[in-house]
Amino acid sequence: MERYVIKGGNPLAGEVEIAGAKNAALAILAAAIMTDETVVIENMPDVRDTNVLLEAIQEIGAVVERLDRSTVRVNGSTITDVSVDYEFIKKIRASYYLLGALLGKYKHAEVPLPGGCNIGSRPIDQHLKGFRALGASVEIRHGAIVTKAERLKGSHIFLDMVSVGATINIMMAASLASGRTIIENAAREPHVVDVANFLNSMGANIKGAGTDVIRIRGVEKLHKAEYSIIPDQIEAGTFMFAAAATRGDVLVKNVIPKHLEATTAKLEEIGCEVMEFDDSVRVIASGDLRRTHVKTLPYPGYPTDMQPQIAATLATAKGTSIVTESIFENRFKYVDELSRMGANIKVQGNTAIIDGVEKLTGARVSASDLRAGAALVIAGLSAEGITIVDDIVYIQRGYEEFEVKLRSLGAEIEKVSNEKEIQKFRLRVG
Repeated sequence: MERYVIKGGNPLAGEVEIAGAKNAALAILAAAIMTDETVVIENMPDVRDTNVLLEAIQEIGAVVERLDRSTVRVNGSTITDVSVDYEFIKKIRASYYLLGALLGKYKHAEVPLPGGCNIGSRPIDQHLKGFRALGASVEIRHGAIVTKAERLKGSHIFLDMVSVGATINIMMAASLASGRTIIENAAREPHVVDVANFLNSMGANIKGAGTDVIRIRGVEKLHKAEYSIIPDQIEAGTFMFAAAATRGDVLVKNVIPKHLEATTAKLEEIGCEVMEFDDSVRVIASGDLRRTHVKTLPYPGYPTDMQPQIAATLATAKGTSIVTESIFENRFKYVDELSRMGANIKVQGNTAIIDGVEKLTGARVSASDLRAGAALVIAGLSAEGITIVDDIVYIQRGYEEFEVKLRSLGAEIEKVSNEKEIQKFRLRVG
């Protein structure tokens, strides 16, 4: 089992390049099979989640070619099966995007109920409500969602709650429905906009992505396209908080600063200097960090996927900070692990009260999900001594070459697979 071993205490300094957005890539890969022509996708992050989804797409008959590490060519004309294997689905939740893609193209999809990170219930009732509104029958049979339609017909759909997954899934299916679809209370996240732009590049007619009302006029079929995925705002934010927690100075490149506004605002509140350029941001943390209050909200609010990272950073800020999680109920599992490193955090319901301590100390900790794992790495980088992070398979789901990028910024971190390698690391770093 692979793990990270970290010697903390080095301020991060230098430049780091951000990969394509994992959350956009997963939906765009699913949408790529909606045409019988060849689609080329650039700036694809080389992470476990995207690689698993590419395997799932291949398994149902699509042709997938890796042109280089971040470019993939997909052709969905050879798909022979609309039933996706559970082996893929249990690994990544976002494979449910194949529902909207296959239903739109073939008017039939069978996808097992999804897996992914264990951060609380993420119901897919809004997805199913949307498919039914478009005229599809939806059943749960043998642990799979089975959805079929003679034809899909545009509809007016009001989402009961803001859901990125439902917005994207309905948008995909509605792109090949007859007539007009309106999605109200739609998610506004940057990756929703990116998926809409991608579908439009294939000939879809989608307007209003990025607002809470999306209008879609169905088309007969989609065509070939070449498309480059937006940069990953969560990976960027993770490095920004790593710079803050280690009192470093990092230039984060290949980003869209507008997508990072909620993160940037919090970094400035806690005492960092943030400089924005056209496609990069620089974070300088030269003195003590201050306390703040943060509440996670749908975009453009503070992202839930950045909540563990800010908590790890606030663990050594002066004063008492309050972090409120309003999206997922199970997202404070990492708190016990931070406490092992000396953090003083109390969780009450959906709120974490963080009393800043002078310093964290290295310990053996375990990642419970993707972003919690990243937060533990941040804590390890800022802590005194050696930290070992187990279960990094979660981290590899969403961060490309995480330890390589951190080492380029001066971090002492290695990926190891046994106790002997940990001992070698300890001897090397003293």
